[in-house]
Amino acid sequence: MKTTKFIDLSLEIKEGLGNIPSEFKYLEKGLSAKVKHADHKESIPVMLSSFPGITAEDLPEGLAWADDFLSLGVHMGTHMDAPWHYHPTSEGKKSKTIDEIPIEYCFSDGVVLDMTHKEVGDLISVEDIQNALQKINYTLKPLDIVLIRTDADKFWDTMKYWTDYTGVGREGTIWLVDQAIKVVGTDAAGWDRPFHFQAKEFRETGNRNLIWEGHYAGIEREYYQMEKLTNLDKLPSHGFKVSCFPIKILKASAAWVRPVAIIET
Repeated sequence: MKTTKFIDLSLEIKEGLGNIPSEFKYLEKGLSAKVKHADHKESIPVMLSSFPGITAEDLPEGLAWADDFLSLGVHMGTHMDAPWHYHPTSEGKKSKTIDEIPIEYCFSDGVVLDMTHKEVGDLISVEDIQNALQKINYTLKPLDIVLIRTDADKFWDTMKYWTDYTGVGREGTIWLVDQAIKVVGTDAAGWDRPFHFQAKEFRETGNRNLIWEGHYAGIEREYYQMEKLTNLDKLPSHGFKVSCFPIKILKASAAWVRPVAIIET
């Protein structure tokens, strides 16, 4: 008899970033959601105005509904980037926004590539990807969902989460898309390496191609990427499905997603 196991691959959306040193508190504004929770008492006036003629005494224990109000960017929490995020055009055409993703891209076989041996700030190369595939004896097929495991999610709620991880560059991204891959993901804060590593190398070399190179690969090849995944260490290298349908936000560059791995044994 088959059994089905579900593994949540998403981080929570919440207010505050956890262990952020005081000198980096400015990050709160750009990276943290603002959340207001309204409990069952606070919403009584709203409920009474919605049901003319009732009083609080008519409600069970005099309580109304709970509600929640969020103010956040679409790149906060576990999310999926659309080609429009990278550039106005992709493959010579207007880039797709997140509401335009073909939904068949969002449910497919998953593949985990272990990059935990890479050092902080290292670039994940085509060779790294090919070696990882060879190690698990797997050949990519069209529409596989490729997940890059770095274990950066273990630093969630610390400053290291935002500054210390490895990422995929232009060549690695293009190689994956050329294998007919449309959706990729990482358990790090971003698909690229942290900005400060890219900036340092740019200052040393003057090479503009180093800037946001993994994302800008989307100008040449259309693809979608998930960032801020978690629990990739709980997955087999392959032999499972991934469900990752993004919220349908009209004309948005990204949207929040609740990716789930589905393992049948």
